[in-house]
Amino acid sequence: MISKLPRWVEYGAFVLAFTAGFINSVGLLGFEHQAVSHVSGTATLFGTSLLNNSYAKTLHLAGVLFSFFFGASISGCLLHGTTLKLGRHYETALTIEALLLFIAFYFLSKGSFYGHYAASSACGLQNGLATAYSGAVVRTTHLTGIFTDLGIMLGSVLRGEAFDKRKALLFVLIIAGFVLGGLCGSYLFDVLEFEALLIPGVTCLGLAGCYRLYWKREIRNQT
Repeated sequence: MISKLPRWVEYGAFVLAFTAGFINSVGLLGFEHQAVSHVSGTATLFGTSLLNNSYAKTLHLAGVLFSFFFGASISGCLLHGTTLKLGRHYETALTIEALLLFIAFYFLSKGSFYGHYAASSACGLQNGLATAYSGAVVRTTHLTGIFTDLGIMLGSVLRGEAFDKRKALLFVLIIAGFVLGGLCGSYLFDVLEFEALLIPGVTCLGLAGCYRLYWKREIRNQT
């Protein structure tokens, strides 16, 4: 249950959602209007491209889908267990995500589509990073599940069940972070173009550092 999640999860979820919204806005504006933080739309485009005899586009979309999958597999390899828990190596995953975003910036600034793959891998890694807890209730790279859960919560309240304030707060923070990230990403892409991707990369490094320091502090407090 979300009520059992540690308090640091809310802050991390907001920042990660901000990062994903930022990356996705750059993707929509600069990656041939293609989202990269989730795969539903990309999978649909992949399906339609199979009938259009557009082999280059089909292969490219397949590469984006596989890259997201590959990024999630990195997260699964690094993070063992099915719970969000202080002490797991989330900072390592965040550092790799930052490196992937820097790689995406490098290739995209050169006009190479390989940058799409790096950005999609970064989002897949992040989604895997925040997924594994009590039935995968915490996701930060897309909002479909979040809005669905909020709708279910509202229906439950109308039926007379208790309102889970902590759960609602977490979901609202994820939505706010994603929307704010999209706003900032859109504005900064107009100013910086693909250099804007350096901002979520640095943000991931900063979050990794904060997590590491917090973890060390908790260890000292327990000894």
